[in-house]
Amino acid sequence: MTHNLLFAGVGGQGVVLASEVIALVAAAEGYDVKQGEVHGAAQRGGAVVSHIRFGERVYSPLNLRGQADVMAAFETLEAVRHAHYLKPGGVLIVNDHRIEPTYLNTTVKYPDDPIGFLERKPIRVIVLNASETARALGNERVASLVMLGAVSRFIPLKADSWDKVLRERIPAKLLELNQRAFAEGQKAAA
Repeated sequence: MTHNLLFAGVGGQGVVLASEVIALVAAAEGYDVKQGEVHGAAQRGGAVVSHIRFGERVYSPLNLRGQADVMAAFETLEAVRHAHYLKPGGVLIVNDHRIEPTYLNTTVKYPDDPIGFLERKPIRVIVLNASETARALGNERVASLVMLGAVSRFIPLKADSWDKVLRERIPAKLLELNQRAFAEGQKAAA
């Protein structure tokens, strides 16, 4: 069985870090892993999308429309823009966080009810306040680990593997904070 994930957000939100961690955890457990990202103008607040697929044998890093099992949207509008990648019954974990896109102007407005729009789709929607949780922990940048902790509830990767990769990938001075953020995400998605 192949597990198909999609992470979407805005530059600077940690989408690439989160997708790298999940790929490393899956590889540590012996899965064949493919990962691909699109992050053109990400450093200027542009969209970032990362496809992660793992299983016994995986040939392509890209999810097709209607194929993803789990999607983590680090920003609400990015959830709306990419929800079509989820299969019916798939899980969407969305950070209830709004970043005004740089391309919006006075004639194009942020949608009024993006969460309501998503909840009308044939998918399971889990709304988190990952950014708020991260701020409460003392650093908004760990919102990506809150999201990753939530995602971990829906994929078959072992706690020991997550812990090992976090210890290897996160700098020692930030490890404890990131581990707390990860645990908060797991708790929020339970």
